[in-house]
Amino acid sequence: MTESKTDIAVVSLAQPLDTIADDLGRSFQEYGFAVIRDHGIPQELIDRAEELSKAFFSLPDEVKKAYHIPGGGGARGYTPFGTEKAKDANVHDLKEFWHVGRELPEGHPLSEFMADNVWPSEVEGFRETFSDLYAAFEVAGGRVLEAIALHLGLPRDFFVPTVADGNSVMRLLRYPPLEGKEAEGAIRAAAHGDINTITLLLGAEEAGLELLTKQDEWKAVEVPEGALVINVGDMLDRLTNGKLRSTTHRVVNPRGEAAYRARYSMPFFLHFRPDYVIETLDSCIDPERPEDHPAPISSHEYLLQRLREINLA
Repeated sequence: MTESKTDIAVVSLAQPLDTIADDLGRSFQEYGFAVIRDHGIPQELIDRAEELSKAFFSLPDEVKKAYHIPGGGGARGYTPFGTEKAKDANVHDLKEFWHVGRELPEGHPLSEFMADNVWPSEVEGFRETFSDLYAAFEVAGGRVLEAIALHLGLPRDFFVPTVADGNSVMRLLRYPPLEGKEAEGAIRAAAHGDINTITLLLGAEEAGLELLTKQDEWKAVEVPEGALVINVGDMLDRLTNGKLRSTTHRVVNPRGEAAYRARYSMPFFLHFRPDYVIETLDSCIDPERPEDHPAPISSHEYLLQRLREINLA
């Protein structure tokens, strides 16, 4: 069921995908964002993951920093407060985070592109819980990509080989509490676009996520409890020559009591395979301007290029 045809789409992933594909596509074309209900990730798993995420971030700084991997680009383990900054931003974002990536068997041909995960021994059940959540995110993301393929007039399984063993990353994110009168409305994460294919975000129910519209106005993304926010990343924008928009967005501190407490969320950055070449779809090239599209580039090379821009490589 689609709850809005003129605003950011709110759709049920339990519906047949061909009944929601164009509503999703319209929302991605206009806003770069959509909201997904009935996404299939068990609430019990979400609750457990939120509890363990808070348990990890409550550990002493010296314990957390032991899981920081210098030179790793933040791809795995812990990234301390004040490290990442948005492209072209002058200040670092007010956040700390932990990354869980794909685990590949020894000798896998793509293992050179993906570091091994690290796991905090201080939080019981951490590895099992977040391995399960990673897998659940992949299933939900695959459903969204299938709907996108239908909207674009592609075979519904078009994206399956493009993301198989992809370099997807799950981020456990904490924005520490702020103090003082400046806390209300403060920028938690500066305006930025996501690098990846699509992002699936848990934990956006609390006010603060805003996107920049085509009219250069900031628009709040309102999220029903338990829903996922989905947004288009730069890689999918590049593949579709801007037909599906990677929209600039930011996180601002809400007003009132919520401004003075920590904020937690869990985005899943779904990536193409490192060896997938992002080459504009023929259907997204204007026949009257056949050269007006980005040059082909591998997913891995594009990722490295963008990580350097945000101070993680």
